[in-house]
Amino acid sequence: MSDTASLADTTKPPLEIRLCAPRGFCAGVDRAIQIVELALERFGAPVYVRHEIVHNRYVVDSLRAKGAIFVEELDEIPDTDQPVIFSAHGVARVVPEAAAARNFFQLDATCPLVTKVHREAEILHRKRDREIVLIGHAGHPEVIGTMGQLPPGAVTLIETEADARAFTPRDPDRLAWITQTTLSVDDTAAIVRILTERFPTIMAPHKDDICYATTNRQEAVKRVGAEVDAMIVVGAPNSSNSQRLREVAERVGCPVSVLVQRAADIDWARFEGIARLGITAGASAPEVLVEEVIDSFAERFDVRVEVVTTAAEDITFALPRQLREAAE
Repeated sequence: MSDTASLADTTKPPLEIRLCAPRGFCAGVDRAIQIVELALERFGAPVYVRHEIVHNRYVVDSLRAKGAIFVEELDEIPDTDQPVIFSAHGVARVVPEAAAARNFFQLDATCPLVTKVHREAEILHRKRDREIVLIGHAGHPEVIGTMGQLPPGAVTLIETEADARAFTPRDPDRLAWITQTTLSVDDTAAIVRILTERFPTIMAPHKDDICYATTNRQEAVKRVGAEVDAMIVVGAPNSSNSQRLREVAERVGCPVSVLVQRAADIDWARFEGIARLGITAGASAPEVLVEEVIDSFAERFDVRVEVVTTAAEDITFALPRQLREAAE
């Protein structure tokens, strides 16, 4: 799609679509999907994937159709020599240990930026003797995986500003904070301010844990969301970064901000009378679904599309050694 495209039809109301860039797949998601596809190509079906490889039904269904079998726990997998893949969200230490005990051929699709948080937590706890505060959302696979890097009780989860105010550490001078990679930048900053005010010696990460893709997509939504009548975020309801994009649009004053998985989910009554629409996509949503949404609006409106670019992304991550030959 060109930066500006027009489908002229005077019988339809005009609609200016401002398409956020960057949007959609990040490097970690792209790598995770490649790992599953290359494992199928090199080793044949089936390959087993613990948890959704990324939080997107379209992606998961597409990989399932190619021969991937998705499970929630390793005990759902029969004894096999086929690859067993861990999702982009990361897993607790006990998971690869259990896989090794069953002699599974493991492929780790954990996003390298999540792995960075895991290593950071280990260093802060084991080498610097710090009690860890993890800012994140309870029950999210990434949070479960990060907390599972350390012994029970070593990490305290903080979800809200109220949690930060109520938190009582074992030793206020031996604290460090880390975060989930897909949080709201603004919400996280507010929680960190409270923790820093209460515990001035608390250690911060060497580099921000919220990943570049999350930050970039939120910045694009801040720019576009303040200028449009409605915002559509293409993404899954269990996708943390997608939900945060919807919240960011609301926060900058966008009157209508909705999350949809596909064009079929659009409640058209909410978009009657709009003149400007923003569209973005969470980091696990493929571009084909964005195009599907635009096409659906083009059926009802005389659409003009403008791409609003706030950052350029050229990051890539290396594939596991076992798959590099297949990639080449």
